[in-house]
Amino acid sequence: MECIIRKGAVKELARLCEGFSSILYVADKNTYEASGLSIDGIFVFDTPESTPLVPNEESIAALEARVTDDTDLIVGIGSGVINDLCKYVSFQHKLPYYIVATAPSMDGYASVGAAMIINNMKITYTAHAPEAIIADVDILKNAPGKMIQAGYGDIIGKYSALNDWELANLVIGESIDYGICAEVREAMDKVIALKDKLLDNDDDSIQALTDALIMVGIAMKKVGNSRPASGSEHHLSHFFEITGLIDNTPYFDHGIDVAYSTVVTAKLRDIIADGYIKPSFDRSFWESRVNEIYKKAAPGIIELQDKVKFHELTVETAPEKINEILRRHPGADEILSLIEPVGYDMKEFVSLYGEDKIRDAVYYAKDLKDRYTVLWLLEEKKGV
Repeated sequence: MECIIRKGAVKELARLCEGFSSILYVADKNTYEASGLSIDGIFVFDTPESTPLVPNEESIAALEARVTDDTDLIVGIGSGVINDLCKYVSFQHKLPYYIVATAPSMDGYASVGAAMIINNMKITYTAHAPEAIIADVDILKNAPGKMIQAGYGDIIGKYSALNDWELANLVIGESIDYGICAEVREAMDKVIALKDKLLDNDDDSIQALTDALIMVGIAMKKVGNSRPASGSEHHLSHFFEITGLIDNTPYFDHGIDVAYSTVVTAKLRDIIADGYIKPSFDRSFWESRVNEIYKKAAPGIIELQDKVKFHELTVETAPEKINEILRRHPGADEILSLIEPVGYDMKEFVSLYGEDKIRDAVYYAKDLKDRYTVLWLLEEKKGV
């Protein structure tokens, strides 16, 4: 993988594309404009201005329709969704792909995972990493403020993700790489030290944020899964996105949801560590709630959890050992102090979703995934 992160990096695209004869360039209207590029024949997703591009079956089909027998390279120009779509389709067609980053908004640029929404389920498919990442600081620093906030939120979410990884290692014996954990923390620290300048289009802070986001993607590739980057905070974010799409209700950009959700998961850790109580499981009640919340997506979610069987897991670990893990990372107040200088306000989060939906996320976001996190230490009780 060739990774170019600096001012003027986009000028390297022509060199990197030498030797390819039939390149499929892909963007959406906003990312193409942000890149400042002018490319004949580029495929630009044409979605209504108020409707976000979704990495679902329809978008996959639209992109695959542009792939021909002669296509020998796919170049995505964008960030999260464009990256995931190009990664997924290029992998399916056994083609290399590059990504020209247009915002420091997420950590998936360098990873092998493609986060898709298939059959109303958020599924991360193992695909392949790009052969080149072009991240031009001059482009990235001019990204909308909410996308810079989102990238920072994705980085702050690693506190939650790393804690969940340690918890899974303790409770179910999942393997963990503490060297990778240390690398992620070091990258986080560099970003946090420059957080006050992030929204001022500061070159150094944007560079540090982009370096960290791409480093985390590389860490995921090394480990072979998304553990260094994703845990309960991502599950809450996915809950808000999936239910938003199902119910046609608004939701925040992914990284912004991750930041707010990291405050929520930190509060959960604080509560559980003050007095862990073994959860119980009422199968009929759980199924009724899953059907009520997820509607048409419910059958796939129930099928997934019947395979994983975390609901049937008997936790043998002593509570004091669990609590010690939960106290290793910052609490909710400290997380708040780290995100507020970058424009976050928990009142906006509560205003958009409401207390009831946030509570549902706490209890049912875990069912979207086959990953053990702090959310599995909780169980909604009928009538409570």
